[in-house]
Amino acid sequence: MTGLDVRQLKYEIVRPTLIALGLWSSAAENLLTGTALAESRAAYVRQVGGGPAVGLWQMEPATHDDCWTNFLNFPAQSRLATICTRMRAPDLPASAQLVTNLRYACAMARIRFYRVRDSLPASTDAAGLSAYHKLHYNTAQGAADPVANVAFFVEAIAA
Repeated sequence: MTGLDVRQLKYEIVRPTLIALGLWSSAAENLLTGTALAESRAAYVRQVGGGPAVGLWQMEPATHDDCWTNFLNFPAQSRLATICTRMRAPDLPASAQLVTNLRYACAMARIRFYRVRDSLPASTDAAGLSAYHKLHYNTAQGAADPVANVAFFVEAIAA
């Protein structure tokens, strides 16, 4: 299965979303692009096999809700919360937009990573970005393989 053109994903969705959030860096751009490739091949909006993860970034609705409940809903994050809210369409619940709204799904994936205290790896460190994805976005029990997924981060960097 082929997904979105990686260059278009990176420059037409990821970069403008990160800029709008005020959280753009080349490392964040490559991390978010590589994450979409590693999680869904930038092709699937429902988890293969029927799990709860949805959208290109394969975020679980519970993770989405946690980002709001335990981070964005606090006054210190009101700027980010306002930006994320403005990215949503008014006719769907927020977590449903992880499937239908690429910009919002990308923003929520960036918020998930932004909550991590560890610095982002260098923007051209595919192995570091893949390991960071595994450690901070996937789980120890999750299916992500940080060695096998390096290729997705290489592709994201090259795009």
